[in-house]
Amino acid sequence: MSRPADLRDWIARIESLGELQHVSGAHWDMEIGTISEINYRRKPSAALLFDDIVGYPHGHRVLTGSVSNARRMAVTLGLDHNLDTAALVQALRGKPLEWEAAAPRFEPEFVKTGPILENVVDGRDVDLTRFPAPRWHEHDGGRYIGTGVAVVTSDPDTGRINVGAYRMMIQEDGRSATINAESGKQGRAQYDRWFAVAGKAPVLASFGHDPLLLMVAGTEVPNTISEYAYAGAMVGEKIPVVRGEVTGLPMPAGAEIVVEGWIRPDRVLHEGPFGEWTGYYSGSLRPVPTLDIERLYFRNSPIILGTPPGKPPNDYSYMRALLKSAMIQDELAKVGVRDVRGVWAHESCGGRLLIVVSIKQRFCGHSRQAGYIAAQCQAAAYMNRFVIVVDDDVDPMNLEEVLWAMSTRCEPSEDIEIMRKSW
Repeated sequence: MSRPADLRDWIARIESLGELQHVSGAHWDMEIGTISEINYRRKPSAALLFDDIVGYPHGHRVLTGSVSNARRMAVTLGLDHNLDTAALVQALRGKPLEWEAAAPRFEPEFVKTGPILENVVDGRDVDLTRFPAPRWHEHDGGRYIGTGVAVVTSDPDTGRINVGAYRMMIQEDGRSATINAESGKQGRAQYDRWFAVAGKAPVLASFGHDPLLLMVAGTEVPNTISEYAYAGAMVGEKIPVVRGEVTGLPMPAGAEIVVEGWIRPDRVLHEGPFGEWTGYYSGSLRPVPTLDIERLYFRNSPIILGTPPGKPPNDYSYMRALLKSAMIQDELAKVGVRDVRGVWAHESCGGRLLIVVSIKQRFCGHSRQAGYIAAQCQAAAYMNRFVIVVDDDVDPMNLEEVLWAMSTRCEPSEDIEIMRKSW
């Protein structure tokens, strides 16, 4: 099936399938976040498009719930929209290895122009509060325009482009924004290297775009591959990008809102707390690198792609569970773990904290091999706490079956391993 050309085309297709619900008149201060959170707990949930937001003109919109079910994920990937979760898991089996191998053929295509260039504002006139960025949760430290964000950085030595999803809070009355990238993340490593060689790092961030970029920005793509190339390989077509006028970094040609500028090691502002995907507020006010915005680009009637985290299930927990499960299974196959029958990173644990691996046991130590490697492979290691390895007669997606097997087949004094000082 053909893919959506940009976020607006994606919205039109989703609406034609009855998957979109319009919400008019909500306030950016907590109401958008609260309505979105209620929506995730509906079965089935919808994608929500907020318009006529209090204090903003008609057409300045916020989208949430974009990748929270199988149908919307299938549309994003250019697959049959009739696939359910089980069929989508089968359709993705073995795909991450194929995408990794194909990625060099799908580096992004630079184009001269695109809808993102409809409006261009220089740094002195930048004001991010002109867009209806929500305060998502009651105790958030500010308005987070960057949740479904794609933060673009580069390696100063190799030039490799990284696209990551790091929360961004509006600062200084809209003139700047903090970027909270945790240690160990690829974007963080890249801008630290820039600090060492140049004293500052170029950064570009998109706040509204094809949900395909949300998928790759929010998962652990192999660190030798650009997420743009990986996204192109996922759908078999190159992603069109426009070169930023300030940093030279590539922005999605069909993006809705983009900023670019510089971060410096000594330029920090206090950020947080923020209601995170674990269901708890993350940290207290602390200094975080700040993006000094030199240029702002946006389309007419722009749309913010919101993916507010919260207690799972949340906006993107389904997407993360689905993609990470496929990526972990492929990583196990890549390093030679035999007879892996299934992997599932459970949505109720945010798609990170609990991973279940089903194997056909072939030799002594097979289950421990699968468990240790699953725990520390690139796709799984960040924030992973529990790995449960079960026999092949147990469905790793069925938590009741998993707990039954764990309770009846595990000798706690012998069968629980604790890894220490791991990521």
